[in-house]
This record gives sequence, C-alpha cells and structure tokens, in this order.
Amino acid sequence: MEDVEIYPHATFRHLNSISKAPFSSFLKLEHYHALCASPERFLKKEGQTLISQPIKGTAKRGTNPMEDAQLKLNLQSDPKEISENIMIVDLVRNDLSKTAEKKSVNVEELCKIYSYEQVHQMVSTITSKVKSDYSVAEILKSLFPMGSMTGAPKRSAMDIAETYESTKRGLYSGAIGYITPENNFDFNVVIRSLLYNSENNYLSFMVGSALTSLANPELEYEECLVKGKALQFVVNATTVTKE
Repeated sequence: MEDVEIYPHATFRHLNSISKAPFSSFLKLEHYHALCASPERFLKKEGQTLISQPIKGTAKRGTNPMEDAQLKLNLQSDPKEISENIMIVDLVRNDLSKTAEKKSVNVEELCKIYSYEQVHQMVSTITSKVKSDYSVAEILKSLFPMGSMTGAPKRSAMDIAETYESTKRGLYSGAIGYITPENNFDFNVVIRSLLYNSENNYLSFMVGSALTSLANPELEYEECLVKGKALQFVVNATTVTKE
C-alpha cells in the first residue's frame, strides 16, 4: 500500500493483542519497521542443543468449541498437511546433521497441533547437539533459509521461487532474533508480519502456502486469507491514507 501512515508501536501492540504469537518481534532500523506476529521458531541454541520447530499445516479457528475441535482434528489427519510437514522435517534433519555430533539429531515432536488465537498449526520439533567448533554464524548459515519457507529439495525450490515469484521477499521468510554473550540464540521466522517504510509511507505484508502434488489451489488460496486475516484487520483499523 502506497501513501499510507501508521503508528508502528501502536499497530504492533494491536496486532499482538489479537494474535498473541509466541515469536513476536518489533524491529526498527532507521525508517524501516518490522511488526512481526510470528508463531514459528526458526532455530534456538541452548548450550550445545539446537532446536528447530518448522510449521507446515494451517487451519482456521472455529466459531464455537465443537467446530474448533473438528477443524483441529481435520488438520491433524489431513494427508496433504502431514506429508508436507514430514517432508520439511526430513529437510531440517539433514540441515541439522551438517553441524551435529554423531547420532544426536532427534525428532522430539512430529506433526503436533498447536492452537493460536487465529489459527491451528501443525508443528514438528527437531533437536541436535551441535559440535563445539562451529560458530554462531556457521550454524545459522547451515540452516538458512529455513526449509518451511523454501520447500524441498531446498536449492531447486529456491530456484523456482526466484523464477516465478512476482516480487522479492525481502525480510519476509527471513529471521529476527537475538544472540547472547554466551553464544546462545533464538530466531523466529518472519511470517504474519507488517513491513513499513516510514520515509515513503509504504506498507506491505506477504502470506503464502505450499503447492504440492496433493494441493488444492482453492484451498491454498483460502489458507492465505486465513493467515492474512489479522494483518488485514489491523491495517484497516490503524491505517491513515495520505491525501
């Protein structure tokens, strides 16, 4: 959106009041702002332990407890979403193995359903013990970009995205996080985020879904609408159009 004005801190607070996302972040670099309500962890390091929690599989929340439970059950048993999630788990396991001690890569949770304010998500948790001779930069480089945002095989999927996506992703599908003095860190995946340039009053957000051989294009489009619902609501509530 061009020629619009938002109040970044207030908009961020509003977004998170309705999303309550576990990996939210607010980032300001000069006139660039990222208002992120991400539900997804890219990579965490605690001592020698690496933790990655890719999300693949999304369902909207129901309007009542019975409908909500059924939507959650449908997601939990959806063959397309399960196969997609497992595909990314295999990719992450391979990426983690590049820096891992022998036989230390483990799948702690497989296709577990987590419920957030706006959506149900299918999440897997993969861990490893990283070798001590790898730096923070080397660890992050070995897994970036995250498989949940590329697809598999990673290199081929990235080439396809570069060829056919009509716009550059920018910060979307990147990562925001922190690194401690002890070289521990925690980074999210930049999804469900508003990106705002206060110098030229340009506001944007991106959402996406995964196309596989089992995908139904209309359902994938509906999934995009679900993912963008909170973002669109906040934009409509807080945007001032400049005349």
